Parts: sequence; C-alpha cells; structure tokens
Amino acid sequence: MMKVALVGAGNLMTNLGKALAGRNDICITQVWSRTEASATTLAERLGVGSTTDLDNLAEADAYIVAVKDSALESVIPVIARQHPEAVFIHTAGSMPMEVFGGHARHYGVLYPMQTFSKDKEVDFSEIPVFVEANDEHASDVINQLANTVSDNVYPLSTDKRRYLHLAAVFACNFANHCYHLAACLLEPQGIPFSVMLPLIDETARKVHQLSPHDAQTGPAVRYDKNVMERQMALIEDEKIRQIYKILSKSIHDKL
Repeated sequence: MMKVALVGAGNLMTNLGKALAGRNDICITQVWSRTEASATTLAERLGVGSTTDLDNLAEADAYIVAVKDSALESVIPVIARQHPEAVFIHTAGSMPMEVFGGHARHYGVLYPMQTFSKDKEVDFSEIPVFVEANDEHASDVINQLANTVSDNVYPLSTDKRRYLHLAAVFACNFANHCYHLAACLLEPQGIPFSVMLPLIDETARKVHQLSPHDAQTGPAVRYDKNVMERQMALIEDEKIRQIYKILSKSIHDKL
C-alpha cells in the first residue's frame, strides 16, 4: 500500500484527497496546511491526522504538494531534505517540474485540469490528468496515483503543460469572468443571472459537437457595427466597454 501525505488543503487538494481516500492501495497519512483550520477541516473529512508544522510531516512514499505557486520554492526544500527517498509531486499547471531540482531525488507533476471548489463535488474519473516525472521510479508512483483517480491520464512535458494551463485560463477563468460581467449588467435592471443559464449550458454543449470556431454566433461574427455601437453605449464602465470592443474584434478577426 502506498503512503501519501498531502501538503496543502485548498480547493484542488480537497477534491484530490477525497478521490484518493478509501482506495485499497492508497493510505493518506496526513494533511499539512499553513493554517490549522484548513488542515483540520480536510483531515477530518479524510479521517487522518493534520499538522501545520512542515518539520513534523509523517513518513510517506509520496508527498503531493498543492500550494500557491509562489510558496512552492519555500516549501519544497523543507520537506525534501527530511524524506530523501520519497517521491515529490506538485499539481500546478504553470510551474516547471524542475522546481524540485537540487532538492529531491524523485519528483514530478500530477496536474488535474479542472476548476475546483471545496464544496462542489466533481467526478474525478472524468478529469484529464497530465503527468511528468524525472525518473522511472517517480513515473511509476505518479502514474499509479493518477490512474487511481482518473480514467484519462496523459504524459505531458513542462513546456507543453504551460500552454495547456494558458488555454485553461481562457476557457475557464476568463469565461467565468465574462459570466460575472454579464451578472453585473443584469443586476441593476432587476434581471436574475439565472436566465442566462440555459444559454451558457447550450454554448458549452455545442462545442462537444462543433469546433469553437464553427459554434460562434452573435453580432461580432457579422461585425454588425450598428448593433455593437448600441450595445457599447449601454456600458457605463469604460473597462468593460473596452473588453467588449477587444473581444468583438478578436471574434471577427479569427473567423
């Protein structure tokens, strides 16, 4: 049985921890978080111990590190020097595998490409998981973990993973921000955002059958200046008006 310690207790680790918990071949030994509340909350969900002390991490075969990118370089040296034979794994889309270089002997990446929230259940088996390792031992461990939780596991280099993460920012974070802007436009008019949900759902369904290029509709496709100028006149916030203008031009230019 593989012993795994979880370093981090945020949105991703909460979901990954729940996906790993209860597996016959995986034993989660401990949860670490910078704050006691976060460490305790996830540990209690998983039925394991917790700590806020990096120097007090339990022994494990693998340490999965899911902390802010800016914190990785300070966390890794502390835990790697205490457990030199373990495999160290980060989950970041934009960070290179070599962030472990010079600190750990066996290391790699397990990147689940999905948006996570602590209290929103996901079917981890459907999530594409992208893996990378520096040696055969790390590869065996990371692939075992990845295949335990997902039916869609792919090897991917650091260089290509950066582009994957960038594409995910456009497809998820920027799209979600556009939902927020739509809600901001509707709220003063007394229109609930819920009326947008069928449109959002159908837009997402369409790209399962059509390419995003072929699925695009709206005034920017035709570059209907009359409609676009009337809509821009309704937008009071200059920044939002510029977003409308830039996106509309991009839609038209890419068709």
